[in-house]
Amino acid sequence: MDTVLAALGFGLGLGASAGLAPGPLGALVIGETVRHGVGAGLRVAIAPLLTDLPIIALALALVQQAAGLPRLMAGIALAGAAYLAWLAFETWRATPAAAAASAPAGTARPLRRGALVNLLNPHPYLFWFSVGAPYLLATAAGGMAAPAAFLLGFYLALVGAKMLLALLTGRLRDALLGRPYRVVMRLLALLLAGFALRLAVSAAQLS
Repeated sequence: MDTVLAALGFGLGLGASAGLAPGPLGALVIGETVRHGVGAGLRVAIAPLLTDLPIIALALALVQQAAGLPRLMAGIALAGAAYLAWLAFETWRATPAAAAASAPAGTARPLRRGALVNLLNPHPYLFWFSVGAPYLLATAAGGMAAPAAFLLGFYLALVGAKMLLALLTGRLRDALLGRPYRVVMRLLALLLAGFALRLAVSAAQLS
């Protein structure tokens, strides 16, 4: 039970960090909400539910072939730590003005636009190859409850955060672009840095 709860918490933390951190999909959520209303932003927010399955399957297939090579797995964990550390740095420096300014123009079919943006974004690939898939494989050794809890927590937080972003943009736009946004981003940066340290320790133990 402790392992399942830990996996759920890890998924929730990473999902919230990914959902609230600035990026192409978040920019599209803002842009579609501003241009077409909250409904359009909410449809963009659920795009990862449609696009991530093939990414996860590919990552699991490739990473699983290397599961018997501790040094390679250590390298993957170290790459994940570096990636999360970079995300922490990027999130710490994020400004609401920059996120709003990067929102793309667009009109129709927000869900398809969101899916395309997510598929063309390297971040999901980097995350699942370096962090997500190795974690799923490691926790699967004790049964499927922990991996399922991780996925549930991750996508609840990820999609929920994007939907919250759409709602805030539509209803509390001024507040979103003020001090509260910066405070949340810095807290998430610290959370990402903690996850990066955790993966670095795992890499050291595997090598």
